[in-house]
Amino acid sequence: MAIPQSFIQELLSRVDVVDIVGRYVQLKKGGANFMGLCPFHGEKSPSFTVSPSKQFFHCFGCGKNGNAIGFLMEHAGMGFVEAVQDLANQVGLQVPQDDISPAERERQAQQKQKQATLTDVLEKAGDSYRKQLKTAQHAIDYLKKRGVSGEVCKRFGLGYAPAGWHGLASVFPEYDNPQLEESGLVIVSEEDKRRYDRFRDRLMFPIRNVKGECIGFGGRVFGDEKPKYLNSPETPVFHKGRELYGLFEARQALRDMGYALVTEGYMDVVALAQLGFANAVATLGTACTPDHVQKLFRFTEAVVFSFDGDGAGRRAARKALDAALPLATDTRSIKFLFLPAEHDPDSFIREFGSEAFARYVGDATPLSRFLIEAASDGCDLGQTEGRAHMASNARPLWSLLPDGVLKRQLLSEIAALAQLDSRDLSEIWAKEAARTAPARPRTAAAPTHDAPPLGEQPPAWDAPPAWEHGGSWSDMGGPSAPAPDYPPSGYSQGGFSNHSAPQGAGQNAYGQSSGWRGNRQQGFGRDKKPWGRNKGSEWNPPPLGPRVTPGTRTDQAARLLMAHMEFMEELTHEDFDALTHSTEAHGALFRWLEAQFTESGPRSWAVLREQLKGLPQQPLAEKLMNSVHAQPEGELDELRVELRGVLNRILIEHIKQQITQTIQSMSTDPSATQRLRDLYARQQTLDQQMRNLPSSS
Repeated sequence: MAIPQSFIQELLSRVDVVDIVGRYVQLKKGGANFMGLCPFHGEKSPSFTVSPSKQFFHCFGCGKNGNAIGFLMEHAGMGFVEAVQDLANQVGLQVPQDDISPAERERQAQQKQKQATLTDVLEKAGDSYRKQLKTAQHAIDYLKKRGVSGEVCKRFGLGYAPAGWHGLASVFPEYDNPQLEESGLVIVSEEDKRRYDRFRDRLMFPIRNVKGECIGFGGRVFGDEKPKYLNSPETPVFHKGRELYGLFEARQALRDMGYALVTEGYMDVVALAQLGFANAVATLGTACTPDHVQKLFRFTEAVVFSFDGDGAGRRAARKALDAALPLATDTRSIKFLFLPAEHDPDSFIREFGSEAFARYVGDATPLSRFLIEAASDGCDLGQTEGRAHMASNARPLWSLLPDGVLKRQLLSEIAALAQLDSRDLSEIWAKEAARTAPARPRTAAAPTHDAPPLGEQPPAWDAPPAWEHGGSWSDMGGPSAPAPDYPPSGYSQGGFSNHSAPQGAGQNAYGQSSGWRGNRQQGFGRDKKPWGRNKGSEWNPPPLGPRVTPGTRTDQAARLLMAHMEFMEELTHEDFDALTHSTEAHGALFRWLEAQFTESGPRSWAVLREQLKGLPQQPLAEKLMNSVHAQPEGELDELRVELRGVLNRILIEHIKQQITQTIQSMSTDPSATQRLRDLYARQQTLDQQMRNLPSSS
């Protein structure tokens, strides 16, 4: 949401930066300012100052500085909007939301209230679990056996869930309260609607968000029962793909030690903290996601993924690689640590000691080397065919990297392994990308992913589509095998609707279908009607000006996001992935926008324009925002719907690209058939969403 600058100024005048910083840093009066040890880097003598008169903090050691909002963003890992709301709550101010409808404002208020209520319920359960641990001797014995001290137990809030079916009934007198089920604490049987505790006779690990609020639990058995770990389900406050266990507790250690250590289990985090590695965090029973990696990079510029050395560990590392590649800028360090197959971090450090584990961390495999290892898996680099296979495997991984020195150096390394010149490999990959891209049928409503990049000639509108003159599936760029049972959607048979010049091949400037089918002749000046309509009759079209390069859906998405940067908060990972894989120039612009939004929150186009000066993204951004379609007009709700429609169309075309690639791999990849079904199912879902969107989209 857009927050007026006037409100920001009022908020900063109401809060005291000394009070805000003092909740996290021990400050002492030193002259006119307050002094303390910097929370952003390790130091033994204080160089961190907070000025009550200027309402500003500054570290003379690392250079970090800012106001109260900036401190919460830097230290607590909050986004801009989240930090503003947190401060506003502390001083009793209501964040203005004039840019949304009353219905949406009411919905957000109800959602916020529900989240606060569920968090209170989870906190109350956590308090009960902690009390139960004091009298659960077998749980205490287990923790002693694992070497976990009472201090560490207290730090992580460990507890115990009793063995009974209704242990929480003594904590919550209204055991039938729907919030117990909604928070994931209680399960309701589908057969007889009986209620019972989800967690029973388990060691309990509370999961906290970056603000320290309890949002879920993980429960571990004491023996070999399955499942060993049981997690809270997805709830309005808990999303496994976004949260990391131990991140709240590890915030200071991440800055002190300079890197995050990502493990696979709750017990790994607790045991490592006990043995000197308080910078450990863990994924919550799910593969590492880009959201996990991006959240870590709010606190540190270096991440080490620690996995078991067995096959499962390698597969988990491969998924982490995919998640990390789009965020691997030249200033960040990403490594992969593989322990011996018989060890996890906890067992390794107990057998060989902290120093041996630290050496393993120091020798961890850099992302660049692991990418090449992953691409080379199963390839005999001593054979020409093996080297070619490796290069083919490397292309989709390499393409995920943001442009920079790392990406270009990796191209040279991969080319050297393939015994090619880097320019030759780049040319081959470019041709391969073009060959595997989906065909662009030239009928009216056939959706296209993007028009040509700005400055290039638009495609010829004049030629009829291949199937009009007996062309085959393969003529359109598909494989020679029969077409799948699921026909591509959106191919309209509508005719030429008017005599005006087209905005684009079947689209207007906003990516919407225009119903225009094109002219069979070589130009608009011929005296024939369009093909398929009384071919021999006279036709006198009005004089036309020069043809304008059509705007693309990606262009329109960029314009909407630059004009209303608050919409960035509504992008899903799927949206962002599709946008960054459009063109290289657009991808770089969207990644820059995401970085700016994450660091500073929504900014106006005037501010963005100043920040873009001298950057590679500046020419494209200014060209888009200075064009005839720049600065989209309309109500925010209408523009939000318009953006959703544009994004859905981009997603559909992104999926169609994957469908074509999957079809081509069916002869060699046994999993391609299921992947194809999943892609078509996702496409149908998006098609249905498009039909349900208001006409303004």
